[in-house]
Amino acid sequence: MIHVTQRTLDAAAADARRAVQEFDDARTWLEEARTGPMEPLAAEVWAIDPTFSHILLVRHRWRGWVPPGGKVEPDETPREAAARELLEETGVSGELSAAPAAVFLRSYRSDWSPTLGLAYAAIIDRGHPLSEESHQPAAWVPLKHDWQGAFPEDRDRIRRYVRQFPCTLVMTA
Repeated sequence: MIHVTQRTLDAAAADARRAVQEFDDARTWLEEARTGPMEPLAAEVWAIDPTFSHILLVRHRWRGWVPPGGKVEPDETPREAAARELLEETGVSGELSAAPAAVFLRSYRSDWSPTLGLAYAAIIDRGHPLSEESHQPAAWVPLKHDWQGAFPEDRDRIRRYVRQFPCTLVMTA
């Protein structure tokens, strides 16, 4: 099992403190988890179009429609991982919000321990061509649509973020 490095852990803790939204008592969990070897972290991007009406999602083979994201690699910061995953899974890149949109806990499989996740936001023009990774298509989905995914609570979390904090999003060229 690969554990996160001190650089990764420090960056995750700093971003967790700065996150606009917190769910699942994630900050407390992180402080307790820092006392021992940590499991991998997760990072994702809530990519929103400039009209704040669509979100960029990928269709994962088991998780359904989810924001682009994945595991933070050893010695990679969560922000770096989020940007990498966005590009790998959708073929687009974007400038991530200055403060993370959210910090949360989730179990990606029933036999795995909880994983700390950080979500970063970006505004991306829907005109950019999309590509897919490993037969996981990417698509722009209306924010008002109830897309089917393993984490249905994400829909309301993302919608709330977009409604309350559009000024925290950074427009990309």
